[in-house]
Order: sequence, then C-alpha cells, then structure tokens
Amino acid sequence: MVLLVDAINALREFLDTGGQVLLVIGMVTFVMWLLILERFMFVFGKFRAYRKDLLNSWTSREERNSWNAEQIRLAMISRAGIQLNSNLPYINVMVALCPLLGLLGTVTGMIEVFNVMAITGSGSARSMAAGVSKATIPTMAGMVGALSGVFASTFLQRKAKREVELLEDKLLLDH
Repeated sequence: MVLLVDAINALREFLDTGGQVLLVIGMVTFVMWLLILERFMFVFGKFRAYRKDLLNSWTSREERNSWNAEQIRLAMISRAGIQLNSNLPYINVMVALCPLLGLLGTVTGMIEVFNVMAITGSGSARSMAAGVSKATIPTMAGMVGALSGVFASTFLQRKAKREVELLEDKLLLDH
C-alpha cells in the first residue's frame, strides 16, 4: 500500500512539474515508433511475399508487349509503391510534431520563470531553476523523439523507393 501511495505521489509531482507535455511527447513518440515498426515488418516480411506473387502474376501472363500490358505493369508497380509508402506521411507528421510539442513545454516553463520573477520581485533561485527545468526537459525530449523518427523515416522512404525501382526492373515487357 505504501508503494502505491509513493507511486501516486511521484506521478502527481511529475505532472505538477510539466509532465503533461512530456506525457504527450511520450505518447506521440510511442505511436510513431509503433508505425515505424509496422513499416519495418511490412517491408522485410509481408512485402517480400507480395513482390513474389506480383512477379509470378506478371510472368504467368501470356501477353506482355501491348499497350494494355504496359498499363497493367504500371498499375502493379503503382500499387506496390502505395503499399510501401503507407503510413510514412503519418510518421513524418509525428516527427515534425515532437519538436513543436517540446517548444510548447519550453514556453510553459519560461512562463513559470517569468511568473516567479513577477511575484517575488527579484526571483527565487529554486523556483526559477524549476521553471528552467520545465523549459529544457520537454525540448530535449521532443528533439530526441524527432531525431529517432527522422532516421527511421528516411531509411523507410529510401527502401520504398529502391523496392519500386527494383520492381520496375523485374517487370519487363516483351518486345
């Protein structure tokens, strides 16, 4: 029971010291990484089977040299590209959202510093330090979340582009 009370008090203290913004940054980063992991599992798992079925479907066609065959080929490549790029725009939005949420925490912390200065006149060093802490920690958390997402998102975009190019090379027309 004592541990539960301590945990609740620690949670209250966390939320009182600007934890709301950190909580939102944490949730956005968590959802972003769920989407990133889903994309990795698709690209390195499910897409391989999809690509194999696509290639088998193309090679089993009897006619591969007409205008209609070219349109079917382009549609197959386009569908594969759409599947590969699925959820990447959402990941990019969350990458951009993380630093903005960090800036929101910065503004909130600095408002607290200015409030302390306005109330006490010259300012209490301890209260000002708490405000500065509220200002810097969310900024750092937002940047860490964004940077981790930028690297993964860039890798996934390059991988999707490369897979589409490889598919274009493998789906050959008969001339």
